[in-house]
This record gives sequence, structure tokens and C-alpha cells, in this order.
Amino acid sequence: MKRQIILYETQKGKCPIKDFLDHLPLKVFRKISWVLKLVSELDRIPSTYFKKLIGSDDIWECRITFSSNIYRIFCFFDNGSIIILTHGIIKKTQKIPLGEITKAEEYKKDYLRRKI
Repeated sequence: MKRQIILYETQKGKCPIKDFLDHLPLKVFRKISWVLKLVSELDRIPSTYFKKLIGSDDIWECRITFSSNIYRIFCFFDNGSIIILTHGIIKKTQKIPLGEITKAEEYKKDYLRRKI
């Protein structure tokens, strides 16, 4: 199953995920690109790389480990085969900060509202 990946943009044209990716070292960016390619091409994505966030409004996380850092890219589905990447963080603790999930949910609401 081929999935399309789209970068979320705010109404003012800001792209939080692009801002995040642009500030990463090249080797990290390449690993993230490789994982996103897997996500877009594999029929069954291993939960090591892609997982639904429990208790969220259908927000998913793409998980990438590089060296001793863990990178998280938040996203959601549109029409089942389109993945909208919202923003990313470098995870420092076991739990994902609630504010990051809330931010992804707000981006999702904004995207769906403007899509109509």
C-alpha cells in the first residue's frame, strides 16, 4: 500500500515540521527520510517506527532513534492513505509531553477545517 506524505502548513504558511527537519544534522535527516520512506511504502509498518498515541484524537507518532537521541514526528491520516506530518520533537523523557499531543490535535483540526 503506497501512502502519500504531506507536510502540514498553518493558514499563514508556516510549516512546523519543515522547521524541525531543517535544524537537524544531515545524518539524522537522512535516517528520518529513510523511516518515512518505509512508512509510505510498507503495507505493515513495524510499531518500532510508527504507533498510534493512546488517548489522542487519532494522532500517530513516527519514531526514529539515532545515536542516543529519540526523534518523534507527530502525524495523522487523511482519507486513509495520506499522512499529514505536523511537527517533531527530540524526546528527552519516557512520556511524550501532553502539550505536544495537544499541538498535533490542534494542527489536525485546523487542517481538516481548511480542507473543506
